[in-house]
Amino acid sequence: MYLTQGLHRSVQQRPNATAIHFDSEARTFAELGARVARLAGALRQLGVGNGERVAMLSVNSPRYIEYYMATPWAGGVLNPLNIRWSASELLYALNDSGTSILIVDETFRDLGLKLAREAATLRHVIYAGDDDVPEGMLSYESLIAQSEAVEDAGRQGDDLAGIFYTGGTTGFPKGVMLSHTNLGVAMLATLAVGHVVPGTVFLHAMPMFHLAGFAAINALLACGGVHVVTPAFTPQTTMEAISKHGVNRVMLAPTMLQMMLDWIDNHPDQSTSLNKSSLTRIMYGASPISQSLLRRAQKMFPKAEFVQGYGMTELSPVCASLGAEYHTDEAYASGKMRAAGRPLMCVEVRIVDSEDREVPRGTTGEIIVRGPNVMLGYWNLPEATAETLRNGWMHTGDGGYMDDDGLLYVVDRLKDMIVSGGENIYSAEVENAISSHPAVAQCAVIGIPNDRWGESVHAVIVAKPGEAATAEDIQAHCRERIAGYKCPRSVEFRESLPISPVGKIQKNTLRETFWSNRKRGVA
Repeated sequence: MYLTQGLHRSVQQRPNATAIHFDSEARTFAELGARVARLAGALRQLGVGNGERVAMLSVNSPRYIEYYMATPWAGGVLNPLNIRWSASELLYALNDSGTSILIVDETFRDLGLKLAREAATLRHVIYAGDDDVPEGMLSYESLIAQSEAVEDAGRQGDDLAGIFYTGGTTGFPKGVMLSHTNLGVAMLATLAVGHVVPGTVFLHAMPMFHLAGFAAINALLACGGVHVVTPAFTPQTTMEAISKHGVNRVMLAPTMLQMMLDWIDNHPDQSTSLNKSSLTRIMYGASPISQSLLRRAQKMFPKAEFVQGYGMTELSPVCASLGAEYHTDEAYASGKMRAAGRPLMCVEVRIVDSEDREVPRGTTGEIIVRGPNVMLGYWNLPEATAETLRNGWMHTGDGGYMDDDGLLYVVDRLKDMIVSGGENIYSAEVENAISSHPAVAQCAVIGIPNDRWGESVHAVIVAKPGEAATAEDIQAHCRERIAGYKCPRSVEFRESLPISPVGKIQKNTLRETFWSNRKRGVA
């Protein structure tokens, strides 16, 4: 398998069909393929080949799709950079990977100049913006215009396709090495569960540097679907794009979905003029979704199926999916809606104890995964690779269980587990109890230092507009739903929670206040 396979197929089968919508522009597959082949020629002239790394720092745009295809076409290795990272984190990723070429857009023009001065291995910085090209940078559009198209380098199989850095909030980021087979199998699994099908008009609301966005790009190219691109997510631009282009599928983090629903409710004059009837499937992931939010979304988008994906960068990135059949009243009643999903084709999942022995159904343990979607390893981190990939299985660090029907349930990140008085407490269970309180919009549960118990349960809550609750209200509410030792010992209310670019609540940021002056981050 090879990363450019889907593009080759669509260029051959649907050359004159629309591949991309961006603002008022449209581009066919033939046009996309020609630009990719010429950009690959430009990269070759700049010395890319034999696995050299090419990075991109940019908001969403058609050029991001071209970068994703042209780099392997030229023989290079992808290194898409997190747009929320600091300059020092970006510099670390560039130096650690030995990246030789960096592409930046106008949003990151000044940061690109700084990185060009400081990154040890960068030879060229390419400006993929529409303003004047800064001194010392090369013009993206001029490179395409002046370069000849080249043949695809043909990297495939276990050849390294990309280094996708994960983390970066504590310690140093880890570069996840994914092969052409890893990403190709992920594309086939996406098609197999019907997330993307021929005729799909897909809105890229998730940031394209994130692997979930890249996975959608690969699947769309393979089936000849249409990419609708907006620079960044906002509720208004998302709804406007759905209405304008007849978008029928979109991927959102739960926080993004909630923001959309709030915008629709709070801006009736604008939202009522927009057509949302084309939307037939909403994929969500990156963090759990509350039952109240899901019911609200189903009411707002009655024609849309809802499906969930579970995975991580190391798994290319999805290993399980919860289909629309588990988003019904019956699934609510049975508890099946709380599942992360069923393992995808070509993926094996087990739940094991600390000795890697499979545990009985319904018993919580660590989720481990085996299959051709599992990463090659961590770049330049052989010890971390050996710790994570053991006996052919990827150890996810997630705690979960499997029911008798083969559905996978994620209980919590094992590192988020709170140990209080010798009892293991999974924060997701506490969060589910808190989220069912009518005044709660968002919440996060963390363990904080406690001199008597080692750790105690602490809840951080954002209230719904116009609603109010006290710590005592929340604690009493939880005591009715979960064991007393699991209930929060302390509660604080905030205006907002720290959120990552893909919609995850950043619990490490919440913990810093309580653990910053201690040698260990757990008791």
